[in-house]
Amino acid sequence: MTVSSLPAPWWKDAVVYQIYPASFKDSNGDGLGDIPGILSKVDYLKDLGVDIIWVSPMYDSPQVDMGYDISNYEDVYPPYGTVKDMEDLIGACHERGMKLILDLVINHTSDQHAWFKESRSSKDNPKRDWYIWNHLGISAEDGTRLPPTNWRSYFSGSTWEYDEHTGEYYLHLFAKEQPDLNWENEETRKAIYNSAMRFWLDKGVDGFRVDTVNMYSKQVEFLDAPVVDTSQYYQPAWQFYANGPRMHEFLREMNDKVLSEYDTVMVGELPHTPDPEKVLKYVSLADRQLSMVFQFDIVDLGQGTTAKYHFQPWKLPALKGIVTKWQQFIDGTDGWTTVFCENHDQGRSISRYASDAPEYRVLSAKMLAMMLTALTGTLFVYQGQEIGMVNVPKSWPIEDFQDIESLGFYKTIASLSNNDKAALEKVMEGLQILGRDNARLPMQWDSSQFAGFTNGPKPWMRLHDLYREINVKTQLADPNSTYSFWKHMIKFRKEFKDILVHGKYEVFDPENEQTFVFAKHHGEKKAVVVLNFTGEDQRVDLPFDGLSFRVGNYPDTLADEEATAGRTRALRPWEGRLYLAGC
Repeated sequence: MTVSSLPAPWWKDAVVYQIYPASFKDSNGDGLGDIPGILSKVDYLKDLGVDIIWVSPMYDSPQVDMGYDISNYEDVYPPYGTVKDMEDLIGACHERGMKLILDLVINHTSDQHAWFKESRSSKDNPKRDWYIWNHLGISAEDGTRLPPTNWRSYFSGSTWEYDEHTGEYYLHLFAKEQPDLNWENEETRKAIYNSAMRFWLDKGVDGFRVDTVNMYSKQVEFLDAPVVDTSQYYQPAWQFYANGPRMHEFLREMNDKVLSEYDTVMVGELPHTPDPEKVLKYVSLADRQLSMVFQFDIVDLGQGTTAKYHFQPWKLPALKGIVTKWQQFIDGTDGWTTVFCENHDQGRSISRYASDAPEYRVLSAKMLAMMLTALTGTLFVYQGQEIGMVNVPKSWPIEDFQDIESLGFYKTIASLSNNDKAALEKVMEGLQILGRDNARLPMQWDSSQFAGFTNGPKPWMRLHDLYREINVKTQLADPNSTYSFWKHMIKFRKEFKDILVHGKYEVFDPENEQTFVFAKHHGEKKAVVVLNFTGEDQRVDLPFDGLSFRVGNYPDTLADEEATAGRTRALRPWEGRLYLAGC
């Protein structure tokens, strides 16, 4: 039997809902979300139409980077709950016909992990080579010690930390408390497979979202990165640690030695990989490396070229080009793709791609929901996206931000600019659009004192100012709410999955800066989506005859359609319409 004749894997048709544990639901009043809180909302997610729950890191951790610094893969962060709580959550999902996946964070651990404590204890410890150590620090012209390379950490500063105890540097692509594991060491890989993967797979977990999946194989020569940012000594260096020489070998080994024993989905986070041919090497079904990957072009829109949070304006053709690129790259292949525009590391999509102005906020949310649910691939929805949560207000000061990356960047610019007011205002503009904290605010369940997130004295992070207007309880009772529209569109997507989930994509008028028109094809069936990405009226032409209007984000669209002849349509601000033919 050929790969093309095999039945489609279960994860292709699925809708995945990402949960950020700290911010989803607090069950015990301590102000922090937890696993029992997630368990209490499983029926809510089932009713929305969710097939897979993805829980972001809930492992034991010092929480330097919100759980992406793991000190024990086989335990749960105590304020979140216990291993038994996770077993109950897995069982609750399975009882409802749903599945559950976890974050797999195996590029690095916490510096409090037992493995690293042994590794740094001495140069001759058996686990010394489980991490990446380097003794070749260099001297600056004034005689001060510099790290082995000029690589810049994602959280600002150097990727190297000097360890006084052994007199060597260790590598950390992220925070200094997150030392990188040495995947070149076979014993390290075996330990990762057993502790981070088998432990949870044996408890019934259905797969993983794999953090920084292309960074395990580094260029071991450790050369300096070229200078692209003359304002700093440390430079972006992803070309030396992303998509390294043994990356595909490691993923194939992971499948052969672990995943082949289970029926899993593996969703890779794949930054710094803009070439579709290189991406296809990761997601070929026959090659058994990853099920699919997140391509970050769409959520990178607006990021600065040398500094992420120096916001740069963009125009609609850029977004259309990105969508088209990753919709079409799987054509004629055995690869698969993802559909998303929000996660825990990004600003909210309404604020970034549409309008969060009060008069357009709901329309924008529905328009984006229509676009996403009509695209080919596995759909990922981030918590709060289904009710149209938006970015933090521009009035919030830096003191209300908590993200280590955002604060590190702010401190770096403050130091380099001698606290220049204009420079720091530029940073705040970027953080209020792109900052990770935008997605990490507590979930807005109702209009009570703490938005129904907690009944304790105070949530761990400031609530959004608009939670009384934007919350689940209000929207559940409103058939015209953002939530109701998302629920309808998820059901509609599943009803017409052959064309919406699996159809072939075609874009029209790609350079138009106001409207986005695309079609989906499956045999004789067609779907057409027309979207107005402006706050003004726009005109579009439908690309085919014989289309039947099926969904709109304005309540009176059907009457307008019945009164309109020909192919031309007048779209109101942030309006979206979906048509079908042959279905």
